[in-house]
Amino acid sequence: MRKSLVAGNWKMNGSSASIEELVAGILAGAGSSPADVLVCPPHVYLAQVAAALSGSNVKLGAQDVSVEASGAFTGDVSASMLKEMGCSYVLVGHSERRAIHGESSALVAQKFVAAQNEGLISVLCVGETLEEREAGNTVAVVSEQFEAVLDLAGIDAMKKAVLAYEPVWAIGTGKTASAEQAQEVHAQLRAVAAARSVEVAGGMQILYGGSVKPSNAAELFAMADIDGGLIGGASLQAEDFLGICAAG
Repeated sequence: MRKSLVAGNWKMNGSSASIEELVAGILAGAGSSPADVLVCPPHVYLAQVAAALSGSNVKLGAQDVSVEASGAFTGDVSASMLKEMGCSYVLVGHSERRAIHGESSALVAQKFVAAQNEGLISVLCVGETLEEREAGNTVAVVSEQFEAVLDLAGIDAMKKAVLAYEPVWAIGTGKTASAEQAQEVHAQLRAVAAARSVEVAGGMQILYGGSVKPSNAAELFAMADIDGGLIGGASLQAEDFLGICAAG
């Protein structure tokens, strides 16, 4: 039986004061969550959040990681640094990294491996644009993004990783894939994994990301292949985030 995971991606938001308040609010209700809870603050606040989460069950993740272990890579942060700061998870391949920073599926796969080599659990993000969906290419696009990682890391790597389907057209737009639309893609992704290992596919968590709110979380999470959510905007309000966690 797969346990649900609800991950909050705070993106480039927050201040020291607002994050202190947000974490306190999350901790006040996270203990009763049926889902595992993960928060991913900006890099500069990782130490602050790690200290605040100490002794709790809420997990800490980062929003990105370098493929490099160390060296002259100004602005990059390595997997070992994230681990030292208390992270157990890291997002890789988020659509904003792919679209805004031009990250290819090959680079995302390298980041996945770099994270896993340091014992971090990657939350591997895949998703299609509106144009790709309207052209009927959703399955082809998300399968290519997923298989790039499987080809480099191997299927067994997904035993210690999480997959997240985030339709780009539903991120921050208020639009949400219907539960049935999301389930269809999640099932396709699990089938991609099952073609390599039925066992791994069966145990693999697949999160849905794309304008998830307390009002639609329960319907989404009730789908057979949806194992929680990767939450953006709603994760910046403790009450909304906990409402989503409660649906897990």
